[in-house]
Amino acid sequence: MNVIRLIISSRLIFLITLFCLISNGFVWAESRQSGNQFLTSELLNLSKDSSINPITLWIDQGAQIWQKDCQGCHQDLNSIRQSVVDFPRWKKNQLVNLEDQIVQCFAKKQITGLSLESADVLAVSTFLSDSAKGLKVQVQSPIDPAEKTAWQEALNHGAHIYTQRQGRVNLSCTQCHDLNIGKNLRSDVISPGYITGFPIYRQSWQAMGSMDRRLRACYSGVQAAIPPSGHRDLRSLELFLKNRSEGMIWEGPSIRR
Repeated sequence: MNVIRLIISSRLIFLITLFCLISNGFVWAESRQSGNQFLTSELLNLSKDSSINPITLWIDQGAQIWQKDCQGCHQDLNSIRQSVVDFPRWKKNQLVNLEDQIVQCFAKKQITGLSLESADVLAVSTFLSDSAKGLKVQVQSPIDPAEKTAWQEALNHGAHIYTQRQGRVNLSCTQCHDLNIGKNLRSDVISPGYITGFPIYRQSWQAMGSMDRRLRACYSGVQAAIPPSGHRDLRSLELFLKNRSEGMIWEGPSIRR
């Protein structure tokens, strides 16, 4: 009986912890901080000056591609701004993020062979992300009961990944991005685990990169097996992070060291 009680108690603690992580996105929005609030003054100034911010190059390229390849179908840009802040979505029995959707749209126009990190894909993603600045993050669960159940399972899976120790370093996401916010890790300052601005331009990459690439870099950082691009673990983790960012202001494409 004591063993059963212990098991129940352990599960209850896990559920309460999980609830706190998820509900944090709904209740205390004013106390949460985005990664941009942890930038150095140099990077902050760079991000605010479009004349020297390298992200401007991708925004301009994305605008040109939008006018040439996308506007004919989607018409008014304002009609799809909201889409940026509610990805990833459940579509055809799987989670699809913004870059996935862009690749699919290109394929419909017979533009194939693109990956999530292709220049044109990231340019359009950056352009759309910039257009959505100022909106609130608002992930939408499916209406269909069966799809909603599968979506919830993916969300729970993402929460499990976030709290699970991984790799040779034996660290979980929450140990860095909840318990050690503001501390230095190598030459970086640890920021909270919220999604309010992607794609990102990392100076160490000298390029824009998707959420997919950033998450895979984290797996590498803790010396864990790195999921392939587009893996369900990456999508589930992205869904969880986006869900816990519910109600925060979308800041558009961001810059990091």
